[in-house]
Amino acid sequence: MRKIRNVLSLFDGISCGRVALERVGLEYQNYYASEIDKYAIQIAQNNFPNTIQLGDVKKWRDWDLPPIDLLMGGSPCQGFTFTGKQLNFDDPRSKLFFEFVDILNHYKPKYFLLENVIMKQEYQDIISDYLGVQPIKINSALVSAQNRNRLYWTNIPDISQPLDKEIILKDVLEDDESIESFVNYYDIMKPVKSKSNRVGILGNGGQGNRIYDTNKKSVTLMAESGGKGSKTGLYLTGQKIVRKLMPNECERLQNLPDNYTEGVSNNQRYKMLGNGWTVDVIRHILSNIL
Repeated sequence: MRKIRNVLSLFDGISCGRVALERVGLEYQNYYASEIDKYAIQIAQNNFPNTIQLGDVKKWRDWDLPPIDLLMGGSPCQGFTFTGKQLNFDDPRSKLFFEFVDILNHYKPKYFLLENVIMKQEYQDIISDYLGVQPIKINSALVSAQNRNRLYWTNIPDISQPLDKEIILKDVLEDDESIESFVNYYDIMKPVKSKSNRVGILGNGGQGNRIYDTNKKSVTLMAESGGKGSKTGLYLTGQKIVRKLMPNECERLQNLPDNYTEGVSNNQRYKMLGNGWTVDVIRHILSNIL
């Protein structure tokens, strides 16, 4: 079994990275996590009680950690602004990226992994300059029933595209009859013709009111969005059933075990899953650790 000693996960969320480590079969001694969302910490500790929670990443200089072998995280990018060749150091969200850079330079781990959303090329180039590597773009649709394009910067060698498992949304859905409570919007659905997998809308068809076919991939899970299908999208799941996805269906879209996020409200579950990583993408990347 391949071994590393200490793992440090920044912006750890619900520890999707640790689920990936377990699936790869990497043996490690300690898993340190930096997270401030109390609900995410609760879920992480429910599943991995021996996780060592460190709190706010901005207080990392107070940490007393042993040598780190693997550093990973997915920092917010909404605060990036382009001024010449600099990011906006005054925006608290973009500052979190620089915390990652500072921690990387301080601990000098053997391996690192940073995940982020698709962004303007100018922002992408700045991150690449700081980290010294170019990102690889991977769509979670290759290993899941979810369309989720993300960028991954890593010094783990020889990362290729995962093999396509050819999973569609219908493959991970519960039978409608087995779901005790959901709101059926079929009676107010307006059918539409679209080249995408969209089959209808509610109202004016805003992002959370678009209805999709289950014979293709789902839309990207979101931590924040509105409409009747907020955070998951709406789907025509039966002959006359239009509904949003259930939390355990969203767990499957992120390659998590059923009920992994159980123990908090559904609203929090949706939010955390929208913020999370697709486990088998991370597993694919980590499998190249020598």
